[in-house]
Amino acid sequence: MDYPLLVPGILRRRYKRFLADVELDDGSQVVAHCPNTGSMRAVNVPGCRVWLSASDNPKRKLAWTWELIELPQVDGAMALASVQTGRANAIVEEALRAGVVEELGDYATFRREAAVAGARLDFRLDDTRRPSAYVEIKQVTLKETDGHGYFPDAVSERGRKHLHSLATLAAQGQRAVLLFCVAHTGIPDVAPAAHLDPAYARTLREVAEQGVEVLAYGCRVDVHDGVPTAIRLARRLPVSLTRQVDVALAID
Repeated sequence: MDYPLLVPGILRRRYKRFLADVELDDGSQVVAHCPNTGSMRAVNVPGCRVWLSASDNPKRKLAWTWELIELPQVDGAMALASVQTGRANAIVEEALRAGVVEELGDYATFRREAAVAGARLDFRLDDTRRPSAYVEIKQVTLKETDGHGYFPDAVSERGRKHLHSLATLAAQGQRAVLLFCVAHTGIPDVAPAAHLDPAYARTLREVAEQGVEVLAYGCRVDVHDGVPTAIRLARRLPVSLTRQVDVALAID
């Protein structure tokens, strides 16, 4: 998925969930829309460089949208993480159509937002030669100080509801897939965040035993002349359903 022209700045604060104060490189201060309703644990880091997109739509209250943040890693490298949760489905759809997700290749048609089993799931993939595949997408950006990625970053009752819906579909003979879209280039693998939402972690293990497939794919951010230009699903990542984070190592 290609970005519009992004503008850099420094994050000063995120507040009221949907607002972020950003200082642009020319010293001006702007208020950007923060398109992320979650806790943003580990990616809400004042003082880090962020990247904003601009809109000229006169009906918008805020012209700027916070897209990415640059995060220092323990090895001295920098990682890019997307805070724009609304882009995850577009990133995955592009990857599905390009055949990047090998486990979900060769389906003839794609449908967004399939209302089934008491919930609305992100995708339904159909082909006359096999059962339909129902896919729920979850964006992952939480990297704890143990170096691993986790989901969710806060208690998620909605996330558990999606897991139960996927399990119902699997029991009916359909393919049911939870796909973690890892939108943080420094995350090497994914596990359920039992230290933050033990009920979600327990439910994920249960539904996996009932036939729900759990996949994780990491994103690549393309950069040209120092400016991020695109974000794409690029590589399969390991998933551990049993790993426990050392709470003493977890960030506050």
